[in-house]
Amino acid sequence: MATDNPVESLQEEATCPVCLEYFTEPVTLECGHNFCRACITLCWEGSDTAASCPQCRETVQQRNLRPNRQLANVVEIAKLLSLQAAKGARGDGVCERHQETLKLFCEEDQTPICVVCDRSRAHRAHTVVPIEEAAQEYKEQILSCLQHLREEREEPLGLKSKGGRESERLLVGAPAQPSRFVQGHQQ
Repeated sequence: MATDNPVESLQEEATCPVCLEYFTEPVTLECGHNFCRACITLCWEGSDTAASCPQCRETVQQRNLRPNRQLANVVEIAKLLSLQAAKGARGDGVCERHQETLKLFCEEDQTPICVVCDRSRAHRAHTVVPIEEAAQEYKEQILSCLQHLREEREEPLGLKSKGGRESERLLVGAPAQPSRFVQGHQQ
């Protein structure tokens, strides 16, 4: 085990060394190593030589694949724990209805959804994008609006600064150009 995180360690132990996914129909070989039934079958498919374990290379009997029901149960527990960890790390990172990670964003409903929701009637005809892509798009929109607001703020600040300089000039007593009103009374 390479990690100090028990959930990650459990996930590693519940992962097939061939497909690197959670075990599906795990089987145990005579040597004690575990694989998905489909993975080990594919490894041995078309081989004219004696079957061997992909991990330790020990020769084994192809017909002696024993289902590992305990490992299948551990895999289900690991899946639940990883979903809980994802939910805890990201707040609402898991679909309440399907207990799947929220990986997609429905543009019509403006909400994150899971892959199961994407296939449902409620979202089937909707435009759906990966949640990271939607986040990047919204980030760009926010930055654009922020830039526009900054520009709008600079305009009154520029006028205020110009007016402040004029006020300062008047207070200091610098000669000002006579206004028409003053010029009219002097004539």
